Amino acid sequence: MDIIRVILAIFVPPLGVFLQEGLGTQFWINVILTLLGYVPGIIHALYIILSR
Repeated sequence: MDIIRVILAIFVPPLGVFLQEGLGTQFWINVILTLLGYVPGIIHALYIILSR
């Protein structure tokens, strides 16, 4: 399942975080980071998915 989350995190970062954490704080942080820049959203999503 982590492989699917990582692939989703690369293409749609908030979706990868949502599948890992749900609609919590980390999801909204990732939405803001993705809106500010696509790459920070990817980095944050990968960090969340791979650290847990």
